[in-house]
Amino acid sequence: MLYHLFDALTDSYSFFNVFRYLTLRAILGVLTALAISFVIGPTIIRKLAAIRFGQTVRDDGPQSHLVKAGTPTMGGALILIAVFVSTLLWADLTNRFVWAVLFTTGTFGAIGWVDDYKKIVSKNPRGIGAKQKFLWQTISGLAVALFLYYTARTPAETQLILPFFKNVVFNLGPFFIVLTYFVIVGSSNAVNLTDGLDGLAIMPTVMVAAALGVFGYVLGHVKFAGYLGFPYIPGVGEVLVFCAAIVGAGLGFLWFNTYPAMVFMGDIGALALGAALGVVAVTTRQEIVLFIMGGVFVME
Repeated sequence: MLYHLFDALTDSYSFFNVFRYLTLRAILGVLTALAISFVIGPTIIRKLAAIRFGQTVRDDGPQSHLVKAGTPTMGGALILIAVFVSTLLWADLTNRFVWAVLFTTGTFGAIGWVDDYKKIVSKNPRGIGAKQKFLWQTISGLAVALFLYYTARTPAETQLILPFFKNVVFNLGPFFIVLTYFVIVGSSNAVNLTDGLDGLAIMPTVMVAAALGVFGYVLGHVKFAGYLGFPYIPGVGEVLVFCAAIVGAGLGFLWFNTYPAMVFMGDIGALALGAALGVVAVTTRQEIVLFIMGGVFVME
């Protein structure tokens, strides 16, 4: 929103032209998300504790996890608020990639919210159940996959890039939809599983998001893409702002999540962030790289 406001003012005040630079908006995205996390974090944690939205722990899990019982969960809401506000402020809202990543993050976050709520209200660590969760993930994942496939404007947007080999790509055709679906849903569940096992998914998520943001910037820059041997994808650079917001929000959340944790991410955060990484990897054509960078998610 601020980006569009400043862009409209450039004709009258040339100073505002600086906000057209993607790198500056990415920096502002990090700082904005970080500031939002610090400002509203304590309030959200107090409210979660007041309404007894505490962590539930499965009986068949490690005994060391029993100490987590009662600690406020659903802290992922803090991350999502910071990410959405920061992205809406600094990203180009006419960009279809921005709306694709926001839609994916929001819908998977909604699935996670319902799952967390069910766990807390019913005191059942299994939440809404695997089948129902997978159903809604499938609907959301396929919707995004179809959108990206049918709005693709260049062949590069539906090609699979083989890393470490220059100019080696595979035209996926309709199989792009299948691959996109599995990447988004698989990444979402992998991050959720990692967070459920040790509660330490946020730092790997931050690092992977930062790396994918750099890929987005390179592929969206015609000179850098050509120089480094990547296909040029017009407009995909805007995902850098979104990834920067994840970095800022993640670091802000980490302040409250370090030992002894004041809050846990919950499914609302883990499912959403995992799906976010998946859809960014798809838009930047770095699905294989995501598999490599997210090794901790894959192994767990």
